[in-house]
Amino acid sequence: MCRNITELRGLQPPATDDEITAAAAQFVRKVTGIGKPNPAVAPKIDDAVHQIAHIMRDLLAELPERRGEPATVPPLRRPAVRQRLGLAPFEG
Repeated sequence: MCRNITELRGLQPPATDDEITAAAAQFVRKVTGIGKPNPAVAPKIDDAVHQIAHIMRDLLAELPERRGEPATVPPLRRPAVRQRLGLAPFEG
C-alpha cells in the first residue's frame, strides 16, 4: 500500500470513479489501520469507502479548476500497477 494518497483534482482526463474509490479505500485503510478486514467488519469498511468516495466525487466536481495537473500520476494510471492488477492499459 502506498504511503501517500495521490491528488485527483486537476487530472486530465478527470479522475475516474475507480480512482476515486481506490483513494477512498486507501484513506479508510490508513485511518483504521485495517488492511484486510475480517468478515465481521468488512461491511462497515465497504460502507465507509462508498460514503467517502461519494463525498469526494461531489467535492471534486465543485472545486475550481487547477492551473496544472498534479505532480504525481495516480496508481490506477500507472502501467505497472494496472498490469499487476490484471487491468487493461489506461486510455486517457
